[in-house]
Amino acid sequence: MKRYLPALALVLALPALQGCIGVAVTGAAAGVMMIDDRRTTGVYVEDENIEWKALALITDRYKGSHANATAFNQKVLLTGEVPSEDVKKAVEDTVKGIPSVREVANELQVAGNSSLASRGNDSIITTNVKARMVGNGKFSTNHVKVVTESGTVYLMGLVTQTEGDAAVEIARSTSGVSRVVKVFEYIPPK
Repeated sequence: MKRYLPALALVLALPALQGCIGVAVTGAAAGVMMIDDRRTTGVYVEDENIEWKALALITDRYKGSHANATAFNQKVLLTGEVPSEDVKKAVEDTVKGIPSVREVANELQVAGNSSLASRGNDSIITTNVKARMVGNGKFSTNHVKVVTESGTVYLMGLVTQTEGDAAVEIARSTSGVSRVVKVFEYIPPK
């Protein structure tokens, strides 16, 4: 029941948000997504906080780098480009220093920053992978987070082995994907 309280509160507050339809619709959609999420509401919110904190720290301390932090179940995936191995390690240590972070998967590349065209292509790949996952019948798209960097698709989430294998197959067979990296946490099947 505790998992549904935020969504219920949001639904009850909708009439008070007259004139704020965009906010109401966005909030309602987030509430629906949280209901189907395997993370608790608290962990879902904390993952968002981790991403904001990590981004702020990286932007402030490592100017000139293109580093991204994606959190799922308090596990952080670092992607992007940094100028040296020292910076790569420093970014990881910085993110590990955020109190609620349990684990860091450091997939940063020591390279020059990717171009806007490359990042745009990565966005298209992510969109295509997510679109192909919709209605797949083997897992809920809310259980898998997709991140793409330089044609490499990273898959995060709380999944069974069967769900993870199905997600990998969809990503692997999507046009433009050069490789797939699993950053899953596996749970036992129901």
